[in-house]
Amino acid sequence: MLIPVLTIFLVSIVLTGLIRYYALTHQVLDIPNQRSSHSKPTARGGGLAIVMSFFGGLILLFLQHDLPGAWFAALSAPLPVAIVGLLDDHAHIAARWRLLVHISSAASTLFFLYGWPETIAPNAENPFISISWLSFILLTVLLVWLLNLFNFMDGIDGIAGSEAVFVSWGLAGLLFSVNQQLAIAAFMLGVAALGFLVWNWPAAKIFMGDVGSGFLGLLLGILIIMASRQSPVLLYCGLILFGIFVVDTSYTLSIRALTGQKWYEAHCSHTYQYAARQYGHLRVLIACWLINLFWLLPIAVLVFFQTDYAWLGLFISYLPLLALAGFFKAGTQAV
Repeated sequence: MLIPVLTIFLVSIVLTGLIRYYALTHQVLDIPNQRSSHSKPTARGGGLAIVMSFFGGLILLFLQHDLPGAWFAALSAPLPVAIVGLLDDHAHIAARWRLLVHISSAASTLFFLYGWPETIAPNAENPFISISWLSFILLTVLLVWLLNLFNFMDGIDGIAGSEAVFVSWGLAGLLFSVNQQLAIAAFMLGVAALGFLVWNWPAAKIFMGDVGSGFLGLLLGILIIMASRQSPVLLYCGLILFGIFVVDTSYTLSIRALTGQKWYEAHCSHTYQYAARQYGHLRVLIACWLINLFWLLPIAVLVFFQTDYAWLGLFISYLPLLALAGFFKAGTQAV
């Protein structure tokens, strides 16, 4: 196990370096504008290294018969999102076409896992064992939302890569006693993201780009749903681990919508963006890691072992994050 994991890590590092060289020589750059959190042109598209190194490991798991075919198909469903993101990093793709691919990939994931829905209402005992039409629609919306919020939150050095490492490894740790195959897949994703993070840590030498953020957002959502099929409480655990991204995006866009701003347009009014302008990228990134490790992770573990308190744990875990969003007045400035 150690050798494949180390290989994924090293491949991710090397590929990110090669992609950076390509981006610099072919002018695939993120040019600063009034909404940017960086001040100089920076290579983008480094998330492709995460996609390639993780998928290489996934193929190896499948060929070794350590991963069921349906799971392999479900975990491969984000690839079209990565391809469209890669194209968008090179030349703009209209939002409607990107959204169509997002919805199609999310829906195909559920089809690979469950087949076509056969009922209207979900299973009361465990809604993740079989799927109803209502569950199908709600889970598709959830996956598309997680995909896009990951994109929204990829705005300062290291934040998206760090979140991918934390959520995937946190989920892997909780999954290990439930399903080791799925735990290994989640762990591999974190290793691939860690290799990219070597280059993306402040001050970043390359950005993830849409190829990485969309892929990671959808894949992490898929892992949470697959984990929830093994144990329903893991849905709550996954959303707790995802807390910083879920709360910041949901709060910010809600405020923008309620104040009459065009919430769907690009802006720089997220909590983390206000904080980064005041304290710098590195301090904000370290703060995110501290919140993840010493607040969200302990609550997720507690909820995993005390399932009766799942809703309460989710609610409590989000309260300080909502307070931070209010403190920084997230969403109040249209830029």
